Amino acid sequence: MANNVVIVGGGTAGWMTATYLRAAFGDDVGITLVESKNVPTIGVGEATFSTVRHFFSYLGLAEHEWMPECHASYKLAIRFENWRAEGHHFYHPFERPRNVQGFSLADWWLHTRPGEQFDRDTSLLAALCEAKSSPRHLDGAMFTSGFGATDEPAKAAEDGRETQFPYAYHFDAALLARFLTRFGTERGVRHVLDDVLDVVLDDHGDISHVVTREHGALTGDLFIDCTGFRGMLINKALGVPFESFRESLPNDSAVALRVPVNGEKAGMRPCTTATAQDAGWIWTIPLFGRIGTGYVYAGDYCTPEEAERTLREFAGPAADGLAANHIKMRIGRCAQSWVRNCVAIGLSSGFVEPLESTGIFFIHNAVEQLVKHFPGGRDDEHRRRTYNRQVAAVMDGVREFLVLHYYAAARDDNAYWRDAKKRPLPDGLAERIEAWGHQLPDAESVFPRFHGFEPYSYTAMLLGLGGLPVRPPAALSRMDDTAARREFALIRDQAQALAQRLPSQYAYLAHQQNASTGRPASAA
Repeated sequence: MANNVVIVGGGTAGWMTATYLRAAFGDDVGITLVESKNVPTIGVGEATFSTVRHFFSYLGLAEHEWMPECHASYKLAIRFENWRAEGHHFYHPFERPRNVQGFSLADWWLHTRPGEQFDRDTSLLAALCEAKSSPRHLDGAMFTSGFGATDEPAKAAEDGRETQFPYAYHFDAALLARFLTRFGTERGVRHVLDDVLDVVLDDHGDISHVVTREHGALTGDLFIDCTGFRGMLINKALGVPFESFRESLPNDSAVALRVPVNGEKAGMRPCTTATAQDAGWIWTIPLFGRIGTGYVYAGDYCTPEEAERTLREFAGPAADGLAANHIKMRIGRCAQSWVRNCVAIGLSSGFVEPLESTGIFFIHNAVEQLVKHFPGGRDDEHRRRTYNRQVAAVMDGVREFLVLHYYAAARDDNAYWRDAKKRPLPDGLAERIEAWGHQLPDAESVFPRFHGFEPYSYTAMLLGLGGLPVRPPAALSRMDDTAARREFALIRDQAQALAQRLPSQYAYLAHQQNASTGRPASAA
């Protein structure tokens, strides 16, 4: 029985884990989190995807309770710039294409070509990103046009997992960790600020206790490794091998900046932006009062000095004098994330670069699965096996989806982008790519295990990246396209109306900040 849990490491992984377990088990399970005052967290501004709302809901937190403190903003999509050609951009939105006469509007778009921009022809969210709109009105009501075809509060979309929720969040990772630290300790999580000097195993090979500098031994029944890329417990103490994904995903480094910005003047797109570069891509994450930006690159094609220079040029004069944070990333996953009485969660478990904002998703999925498979004394080995299969499949599926981004990108102007088409593909992906050339992705033709991405995400990337041939179903040439054209026109009209009626993202967040503090919000 796991009556006492010891979490080693803080940051978003440690505190998301601690607060979720506390919400799940209350006082029935003791939770201690030990973290060093001297080890900085990697988080430099996090983007998420839409399932993250379930984490905050599980903790009983409404947006107005945590977003202002974490300088959070809304994310309706990822905007990809220059992946197809210089000056080209497209969106991967949190929006399933509508169905007309039994076929996806994506299929109809390939057949009728009502325009040259698949995302804006089939998506409301792409238009809201272009207009820098908020997904909520100032009174808090969320738009639902296209998610219910009205402009009323989206109760169904808010409450149901079956309905595609139209947004995720951006937030300052350090501020979220600070918020969850207070939230967790107020609810009984024991917080120990100390350095862990050693991990001691018992005669059976389980972790007996960790030795700290000032508090001595911390004992527990279950230990959770949230020590990041170090893998202090799972890899170093227990010797679990790490399986690298570098052969197919060579980006292994990043450099990041925190850049002040006046959101009132510049506006805030409700999306993450991923801008292709000569050796990787640059993220832009809009937060309230600043942006988080960083260059994710492959060290085989770019030096740290070149990467920092590229990032500073990209950020412009606002980046002058700002300290840059250089990060070496470990891309891949542990062979098993749960071994004996140790579970790795967060970067210690695995990571597949932040291109689709999956870092927080991996944490949330892992702790959710841990609660479902929590050790109980009997059948624990079965629980471990099931947990490890699920966590590994999630990461393997995300790996495959990210590989597709590079393989399917039309860009091929240098060795980095040309080599992306030559790297070995994960098992099964080549066969799936061949199938997608004849029929757009569906539930039967994408990675078969849950990994957070639905077929529409694959479709958005294939049609946006432009590097692979795709064709519409032959049946559409024998069908009347009147209803499909009517739906395209409806999307255009709804998008225009929403862009006019919704406040800007900055205006909504300033209103939210003002409401939380009782005073006017500052943009910078």
